[in-house]
Amino acid sequence: MAFRGAIFDLDGVIVDTVPLHFAAWKRLFEGTFNIPFDMKTYEDKVDGKPRLDGIRAMLPNLSEEEVVKAGDFKQSYYLELLRSGKIKKFDGAFRLIRELLKHSILMAAASSSKNTKEILAKVNLTDDFIAIIDGYDIKHGKPHPEIFLKAAKALQLKAKECVVFEDSMAGVEAAKRGGFICVGIDRHNRPDNYKLADLHVPDLKHVNYVVLKKLFGK
Repeated sequence: MAFRGAIFDLDGVIVDTVPLHFAAWKRLFEGTFNIPFDMKTYEDKVDGKPRLDGIRAMLPNLSEEEVVKAGDFKQSYYLELLRSGKIKKFDGAFRLIRELLKHSILMAAASSSKNTKEILAKVNLTDDFIAIIDGYDIKHGKPHPEIFLKAAKALQLKAKECVVFEDSMAGVEAAKRGGFICVGIDRHNRPDNYKLADLHVPDLKHVNYVVLKKLFGK
């Protein structure tokens, strides 16, 4: 099947908002609920998931009303951090986006974050994506493939015509469950999280159009 579409996750793939999310989650769980929270817990329990699903994973005994309230606290902490300074951009991702545009690859952003559009606008990428699917558009969080299937549909492409770029284990699983080629971006040297990926790299600077096209020829 021909390579026609590229679907990018946002946090940890295009921009480095992971430290902001981690700090906001840590403030919520340790400050409000007195639950220890470290990077491994972040990756295992909340990374790549919609906000409320992350809270349910950490605090399964909360009522839905309490889950929503905790989610609002986390969001307010995160936005406070997000709007207080610049966002770190991953140069490899921006270079790859420019290269894929030159080859007429159709592109979508697909992130569980409800802040996706604000972040893309802040880094001047909004116009590069034909479709933007975010937390407002989905009912099921990763590892359910809904978000990527919706992105492919918005591009008017089949899953097998698209590559997904993901940095979380849940995101890689979602992509493969949806029938996509997946590039797993392992920024923290945790290869076990990317066993399902078709290509496993530490950064998108190692990826280009030719490399991706070969994945579709296997």
